[in-house]
Amino acid sequence: MRHVHARKVLPVSSLPPSSPRKHLHTRQVRFDGYHREDGLWDIEATLTDTKSYVWNSADKGALPAGTPLHDMVIRLTLDDQLTIKAIATAMPGTPHGECIQANDPMQVMVGHTIGPGWRVTIEKNLGGIKGCTHLRELLFNMATAAYQTIPGYRAQLRREAGLPEPDPDRPPFYLGKCLGWDFDGPAVQRHYPQFVGWQPLKRMARDAAAD
Repeated sequence: MRHVHARKVLPVSSLPPSSPRKHLHTRQVRFDGYHREDGLWDIEATLTDTKSYVWNSADKGALPAGTPLHDMVIRLTLDDQLTIKAIATAMPGTPHGECIQANDPMQVMVGHTIGPGWRVTIEKNLGGIKGCTHLRELLFNMATAAYQTIPGYRAQLRREAGLPEPDPDRPPFYLGKCLGWDFDGPAVQRHYPQFVGWQPLKRMARDAAAD
């Protein structure tokens, strides 16, 4: 088990001041994306849970402050279509020795593709006692890290090579997926004016219902 030194918790300046309090627990989650020399992509995720005080573990006894209760790592290797080509997991820190048995079942995800229904795919293959709660949490959120890593960098490589957009008549996949990228919002008007009011049939039906 590797020891993670307890870090000083800095106040979040954008939040209003809190009442006086004592720091007890830190969960650190990190996602990193890489473009491999063989053309594939690696997305790596780590999760650690630590306490700021001595934690009495039912199986491991007294754990000094800063000792990870959970210390878990996943690497997904993906192709351009976000299909999982390989998966590697490690669990250096777990509350019970039996937890590491959740490593091998993760291999069932090889061949699946990140996209619509990703959460359902995870639950179908790794839900409940078939897998680990924390590995499932990491795996689900690795989807957004993959989207942040792969499509944007592929677009940059196309621009550097002087290649056109693959489908300039369709909006980028992230438009219409959040408030900031609302097809009727100001950000789309500024950056993608050609796609303002996309899905006109749905918009017409909404406007008609409001009349």
